[in-house]
Amino acid sequence: MNIVVFGANGLTGRLVVEQACAERHTVTAVTRHPETFPLTGPLLRVVAGDVYDPVAVERAVAGHDAVISVLGVPFGKKPVTTYSAGITHITEGMVKHGVRRLVAVTSTVLFDEPAPGENFFFRKALEPLVMRFMGRTVYDDMRRMEAIVRGTDLDWTVVRPGGLFDASVVSDYQVGASRLPGRYTARPDLAHELLQQAVDDRQSHAYIDVRTTQNTPNVLELIRKEAVSDKAGKRV
Repeated sequence: MNIVVFGANGLTGRLVVEQACAERHTVTAVTRHPETFPLTGPLLRVVAGDVYDPVAVERAVAGHDAVISVLGVPFGKKPVTTYSAGITHITEGMVKHGVRRLVAVTSTVLFDEPAPGENFFFRKALEPLVMRFMGRTVYDDMRRMEAIVRGTDLDWTVVRPGGLFDASVVSDYQVGASRLPGRYTARPDLAHELLQQAVDDRQSHAYIDVRTTQNTPNVLELIRKEAVSDKAGKRV
């Protein structure tokens, strides 16, 4: 299968590319900085491209069977448009070139329902703090992105992970069509599910939660690690 990955140089994007190549898919990794992309291989093509550039996006999409969007930006106070602008150009390119399958990442908080089984502090204080203040501009643009995706007639799936953290291998993670118990999603698990969704389109027009249940961090560990990733601009 020919797969193009946008946001390929992010922490999850690299894992998607690595796993896809390991499964013998032909992969195009799109990044603004191809010179810093750490992966190589006979099945991999790395191309320069910015999702704000519709011409570059269209060229990258052409000739592929599926698109995986792992776009991500760090939390901040400034308005965010990366998700909505990026997906606009991606979907326009897909329509022009007849590419049907799209898998994109947003967040579990967009289910707009309480976290199952969570304590009062997490539901009423910690998560609202992240949603309404720390990550408000990011989540606002994720909602715009999802609305754009819903407005297409593409075969789309949106994957909504929990708090992301690093891990060394893919675990026996859980997948559901509604918000799952638990707070966290390991990046290898997210990458694995994105790839599976791209290859198998049985869950088209669906929102999928991915939840890691093994060796998850505590809240303080996650905040500390993700703060470092945020500063590097590689949150997803």
